[in-house]
Amino acid sequence: MSIKTYLAMLPCLAILCGCGGDDKKAETTVKKTAKPAMPAPFRYHKHVEVAPGNDFDVYSWGRGAKDVGALLILHSDSAGMKYTTTTGDLEGSIVDVYNADMDSDGNPELLVQADAKDTTNFVNIYSFEFNGNDARKLDFPKLTKKQRRGYQGKDNFYIKEGKFIREFPIYESDSIGAKATGAKRVFEYGLRGNSFTVDQLSKDSTDKSEPVAAVSQPTQQEKKASVSKSSKKKRSSSSSRRKKRRRHRN
Repeated sequence: MSIKTYLAMLPCLAILCGCGGDDKKAETTVKKTAKPAMPAPFRYHKHVEVAPGNDFDVYSWGRGAKDVGALLILHSDSAGMKYTTTTGDLEGSIVDVYNADMDSDGNPELLVQADAKDTTNFVNIYSFEFNGNDARKLDFPKLTKKQRRGYQGKDNFYIKEGKFIREFPIYESDSIGAKATGAKRVFEYGLRGNSFTVDQLSKDSTDKSEPVAAVSQPTQQEKKASVSKSSKKKRSSSSSRRKKRRRHRN
């Protein structure tokens, strides 16, 4: 073969080498593992570890209507090899579970927050105190008429320094469509003698103190005038008494 023939074949060889040399890169796809759904009839589960070997598993369960169901709390004391079950009725869907020791007695409390269908209360709190294998249900206080002024739900709960804190935005009124004032009402819940204590931490803008009418103090001129009038009355009364005495002598 002549050199001209080789030169003419070089472009074809280059094309063939380029086509044969392309390596196909493997496409890597990352599959997101979805959270496994709770098997029926269970709807919610949260594990709460109070201490090593002292665990609580909180469940909600029930078939049919989603607005009502049942509450199931499994207490595992692996150190003492004791396992107990606490059950109760449940209205609404569980949002979260909080662990605290509000009275600092060493016995943990569980507070279960559930969204209520009731447009008056908006939320239900199921609270329990556990002392060893015994569980005591505690009545969580509802908002009073004064505390619920401008309340339309949207509660935010959290634990702070061992206390249960509740805060929610304040609206101009309780009616639908009312505008938010931009202020929040904050309450601190404690526990004393198996009963809840409630303290309001926020300054409430809805509390309007009635204006007290100012009592006007008499001026110096009014005081002098009253004194002069009283002295004139005394003088006139004393002069009239003298006249009567003179007439009686005559």
